[in-house]
Amino acid sequence: MFESFKQFLVDEQRVSAEKVTMESELSADLGINSLELAELVYACEEHYDIMIDEEELRNFRTVGDVVNYLEANVK
Repeated sequence: MFESFKQFLVDEQRVSAEKVTMESELSADLGINSLELAELVYACEEHYDIMIDEEELRNFRTVGDVVNYLEANVK
């Protein structure tokens, strides 16, 4: 799931692949602001065919947080 989400970030957010690790912080390391995070979540919902609860957004600080959520919720 990490590689899939990494490629998704590179394609959707134009993030440098070298910057994306499980520990990368979405805001501090990858420069994703709150509006971009909302757009990213919407794109994830479309791409992975899931619904992400707004409450979960507060837990998404690192790439690993998102990957772990996706692993637990994508069928």
